[in-house]
Amino acid sequence: MSTLPDSTPNLITELPPDALLSAVTAALSTVRDPELDESIVDLGFVTEVALSGGRACIRLRLPTYFCSPNFAYLMVSDAHDAVGTIAGITSVSIVLEEHFAADEINAGVAAGAGFVGSFGAEASGELDELRRTFQRKAHTACLERACQQLLAAGWTVEGLSGARVRDLPVSSERDSLLRRRSDIGLSEKADAPIFVDDDGQPVPQALVGHRLRFAQTVRVSMDGNAHFCRGLLTTRYPHAAAEQRPRQFDQEVSR
Repeated sequence: MSTLPDSTPNLITELPPDALLSAVTAALSTVRDPELDESIVDLGFVTEVALSGGRACIRLRLPTYFCSPNFAYLMVSDAHDAVGTIAGITSVSIVLEEHFAADEINAGVAAGAGFVGSFGAEASGELDELRRTFQRKAHTACLERACQQLLAAGWTVEGLSGARVRDLPVSSERDSLLRRRSDIGLSEKADAPIFVDDDGQPVPQALVGHRLRFAQTVRVSMDGNAHFCRGLLTTRYPHAAAEQRPRQFDQEVSR
């Protein structure tokens, strides 16, 4: 991550203190591709972070020129919001590059126009429900990973209906599940049941096996899409492979 090229004069002239740069990178790491449920930093979507005098300019790229504009808008908007909350940052510019809708997305996010304001009649509405749908999918995938840990520890499939948050071993899978529960408004308390539907209702014991198989399908689909998108990015930008971080759950499996 570096200063901006000469084609953007007077906007960025020097790097900030390391602490501020680290804070911006950490904030960007909380922004996730909604379809893949992975950090845009880990995916290699962030190509540049440049800061000066409280101003931040971040450049993003995506795996293809025609990546879905609704997902692209969410990532650009979320990156803008995440960086804008950092103490010491006074203005934020997020620049999506080499995407067919980059002009509309960049201008709309900068103006705070929302998705409909950015795309006008082409947009059927704002993206709140879309975001919610993929947050639920992310929760389902994380639930399956966490339950596999319990099964490996000796739990039965039927017994999962009685599992509580306190039963989860300390692990990245547990942390990820709790974050996704928080995203969709589910309890993170120790006595909260784990195996619940998207509305927080416990799944009946007789349906746990069916629901677990469904969750596995969702998880495998998301994992497959993540690998595919990483490959598309490195095909489009061969040097991106060195900038991508290993997937969290791939590391867990390889241990």
